[in-house]
Amino acid sequence: MRMVFLLSFLLTAFSVRAQTETLLEVDAGRTMSDAGGAVPVLQRAILTMPAVPTDTALLYFRGNPGYMLINSLRDKQRNLGWVGKGEAQLMQAGIALVQVDCPTDQWGDSPRPPATRCLGDYRSSQQHADDVRRLMAQLKAQHGLKNFYILGHSIGTISSRWLAINLGKDEIAGTIHSAAMNSFVPQLFDLVGNLPREFPGKSAGAPILNVHNVNDSCRSTPYNYVRDYSSGNLVTVRGGIPEGDPCGGGNLHSHQGREAVVVNAIIRWIKTKQVDQYIGE
Repeated sequence: MRMVFLLSFLLTAFSVRAQTETLLEVDAGRTMSDAGGAVPVLQRAILTMPAVPTDTALLYFRGNPGYMLINSLRDKQRNLGWVGKGEAQLMQAGIALVQVDCPTDQWGDSPRPPATRCLGDYRSSQQHADDVRRLMAQLKAQHGLKNFYILGHSIGTISSRWLAINLGKDEIAGTIHSAAMNSFVPQLFDLVGNLPREFPGKSAGAPILNVHNVNDSCRSTPYNYVRDYSSGNLVTVRGGIPEGDPCGGGNLHSHQGREAVVVNAIIRWIKTKQVDQYIGE
């Protein structure tokens, strides 16, 4: 028994060590102006591939500030957020992780936080869907990935919810919306724009999973809104650590203290479409 346990541990450790990371740069097919003239717009992402062969990828759109400003692989860790606590589980499950940035023409005139134009008008657009299509095409052609799940967290759910509408079920395998933004907060209108009120009724038909802490105290992500439209596809997270900014990268809003169980629930849904209705305490 000890030998079996040791072998399992070594295989797991090897799997984590052997994962590979790749900086992706996709030409978005348009240009923007800078001091040197017209330059191509790039859709950047960081791909983390598991050691085992896979055709399944989770495309992650982060929460606050909603963009990654990716220039190199060094930008991976600061953009992982709570998903980073479950990265090893994703790798062991054979699910590639793709951290998706806003394209470079949405970075703003001074590309450092918080100067960005990656707002609701872009996220709701067909251009956003086309940018993601180009990224998926490269992931398929160069890395053999073809089953794409989209995960948005908080601000990132503006992307994931519009992509659920603007991408077809033949293009994506499903969308996952963590701490989805719903409540109108006037200060956030430029960022949020018009929320997709037709979601999820007019989504493109791919399966949908919602994940939300029952005691999320962020004003723009109330639990009851999601509960009311979820129709059996809601994972309710209980417990956690209610410390830090109520809308930030910690607290119950970002599954603080429950990161691993949330990632496990997402993996189980991707693998089996089983919805764990309550997780945590």
